[in-house]
Amino acid sequence: MKIAIVGAGAIGGYVGVKLALAGEDVTFMVRGANLAAIRQNGMKLILSDASEQVAHNVTATNDYAAAGPQDLVILAMKAHQLEAVANDVPKLFGPDTMVVTMQNGIPYWYFHHHGGELAGSRVHSVDPSGVIGKMIPAERVIGCVVYPASELVRPGVVRHIEGDRFPVGELDASTSGRVQRVAACFSKAGFKSPVLEDIRAEIWLKLWGNLTFNPISALSRATLADICTYPLTRQLAASMMTEAQTIANKLGITFRVPLEKRIAGAEKVGKHKTSMLQDIEAQRDPEVDALVGSVAELGRLTGTPTPHIDTVFALTKLLAWTIAEERLERQAAADSSLRTAGQIA
Repeated sequence: MKIAIVGAGAIGGYVGVKLALAGEDVTFMVRGANLAAIRQNGMKLILSDASEQVAHNVTATNDYAAAGPQDLVILAMKAHQLEAVANDVPKLFGPDTMVVTMQNGIPYWYFHHHGGELAGSRVHSVDPSGVIGKMIPAERVIGCVVYPASELVRPGVVRHIEGDRFPVGELDASTSGRVQRVAACFSKAGFKSPVLEDIRAEIWLKLWGNLTFNPISALSRATLADICTYPLTRQLAASMMTEAQTIANKLGITFRVPLEKRIAGAEKVGKHKTSMLQDIEAQRDPEVDALVGSVAELGRLTGTPTPHIDTVFALTKLLAWTIAEERLERQAAADSSLRTAGQIA
């Protein structure tokens, strides 16, 4: 299969190496240092046992038109980064090109083939302008839930931490030929990729934890074990999860894991920093809207009060805004220093 992976970060790099080594024709749509590194050295994957795999037989480019039509496009960046590539992604489409979305949180396509009074609604938190849904039509999409953990340690090099599950599913709950082809392709590469009839239920199950533990950890600088064992934050997490469960139930979703078991599972992970805490510490933009804001939005759509989610969302958005402002100030100071140095020279 001709497969374009948009983004070669922690997940995109991991998936791309495994697919390429399984014999697929992989093109990474990347730019900057990642582009240069992959072109020069291929894409390297460091496995959890410290062994290494390198995919040399890959293409890396930032020219979508040159990459041309693909059989499969994997969107492997974070939800808030989709809008920036939305106008270019269609250059990768042929008549039957499939798109697998690998974003955390409520996806932009959530209400496509949903049924009920909310069918066809746009989730403004993740697609504020509507350009994503317009340029990357939901008809092409196969939903996917990402369970592995990995990290981009330097340009062109990804370290796999744990996990290999990528469940997939059609948005209309059908078991189509195309979703079976995607599952078979992923399985051939060494992933566990079952075809699920209700991909939305699986999305909610993962989101249930991300919605709570990610922002609480970002605000408190605490690990999963800390949040789950400290009584006040454990109760806060449970309150947020209860609000989310009420929303999901109104949308026809039933959780297959009890709330306390979900919290206990997070506690067993131990002193692990969530991805949002890692983003905050690295001064990167966190996934606040997709993980928290989208659930608050669905609360409003379903008439569900979400006081705990709303409060945590406001605080986390403020934290993200503060970090962005500080980044702009540092850049302005650096630019000023360069201009001053140039004048002196």
